[in-house]
Amino acid sequence: MMDVVIIGAGASGLGAAIRLRQAGITDFAVLEKSQSLGGTWRDNTYPGCACDVPSALYSYSFAPNPSWTRAFAGQEEIRQYLADTASAYGVDPHLRFGVELLRADWSGSSWVLETSDGPLETRVLITATGPWHEPLMPAIPGSFDGPVFHSSRWDHSVSLAGKRVAVIGTGASAVQFIPELQPVVDSLHVFQRTAQWVLPKPDHYVPHLERWLFRRFPIAQRLLRGAEYLGMELLGLGFRHPRLMRVVEAAGRLHLRRSVPSATLRSVLTPAYTLGCKRILMSNTYYPALAAPNVAVHPTAVAAFDGSAVIGADGTKIEADAVIFGTGFKILDLPIAGLIHNHAGTSLAETWQGSPQAYLGTTVTGYPNLYNLLGPNLGTGHTSAFTILEAQLAHILTALTSHPDSILEVRPEPQAHFVTTTRAALRTTVYETGNCTSYYHDPTGQNSFNYPHSTPTLRRTLTTFTPTHYKITPTPPS
Repeated sequence: MMDVVIIGAGASGLGAAIRLRQAGITDFAVLEKSQSLGGTWRDNTYPGCACDVPSALYSYSFAPNPSWTRAFAGQEEIRQYLADTASAYGVDPHLRFGVELLRADWSGSSWVLETSDGPLETRVLITATGPWHEPLMPAIPGSFDGPVFHSSRWDHSVSLAGKRVAVIGTGASAVQFIPELQPVVDSLHVFQRTAQWVLPKPDHYVPHLERWLFRRFPIAQRLLRGAEYLGMELLGLGFRHPRLMRVVEAAGRLHLRRSVPSATLRSVLTPAYTLGCKRILMSNTYYPALAAPNVAVHPTAVAAFDGSAVIGADGTKIEADAVIFGTGFKILDLPIAGLIHNHAGTSLAETWQGSPQAYLGTTVTGYPNLYNLLGPNLGTGHTSAFTILEAQLAHILTALTSHPDSILEVRPEPQAHFVTTTRAALRTTVYETGNCTSYYHDPTGQNSFNYPHSTPTLRRTLTTFTPTHYKITPTPPS
């Protein structure tokens, strides 16, 4: 029996593995169903894929990267950073590629795992599959004759040069790949259900001299990280006090006005909700691409496919050679929740019934020795996922090292208190008052994604381990 098994070798799983080794826990494995590490930065290879968090912030605090070549790093550079960091911290021997979790059952004293590589048993199970993993593919009636794929499963064997391409969705991924497609396709039809706020992106190439400075004087990069952190926290004030977002909205409107000459198109692209209610998007090239003569924006959902035709809900009908979905991910409907079962045989998905709940977004009543990374109600619109992850890992490592031979199960009362107070605090934030429909809300209408307070509060809350909030029992002898 192993001490710990981690599911997923993305940023979360690798971070957990590094922290386990640093704590002296070495009897663990990281199961990754793919053949390489990287998580979302392995899967998303669409043209223009990049981070929308500043590079200096988008890294482990203990492993800064002085060699980022852009202020907002691209996909391949982030994936390489994760690979290099895993190697540098001795994680590679723990990685088991091509091993998929099929089922996990709590036996009363351990987790019994069924995997594609055979059975495993572990005292502690850590899920690190992330909310940006499983693509969301809307069910659209009819069939389409040509290639159809999701942005996170980009089919690089399909040449789009000179083709008529339909894009469904205008979220974070579409904002990045549409400008890359526009110059090479014959025509581009963008189906937009909701106009999005798009802000200018302060991206730039990082000169060799600046990178040398960061390598030679690490404090320089720490100062940059601190400045970017402060800037993001100032933006976070607007999430908690939506009236402040009017200032940022003015910048968004100016960006739109400067980028799109046509008043008619500007009207179609002007959002009707408060900025921050949905994920904030940044791009310097998205609006100019939509204003190009070979691009048409259709402000409607897609109702059906019919051979080579894409039919909008408003009756629009266009001919296309290929369809690309930019429709995001199953953020709250996590597939792994259906694989994890408590002692009564009830799955985590059945326990949640469509509305994920966890104490500090990490542990769930009824599921002992289970820790979920980047779990429910931990998402913010203004900080790095690495910051959230590291706060969770501090909590988990305290639990594991202070009670190394014990079974820990969060009590119902602390979990209920966290969920209730979090949702109550969310009511006055832009996520709830901004007049939008977003992926932050689960099928029951609850906001199961966002955290309503500042990043310092999040870190202080998550890193605090309170033993009385857990039922702690010794592990029975095997």
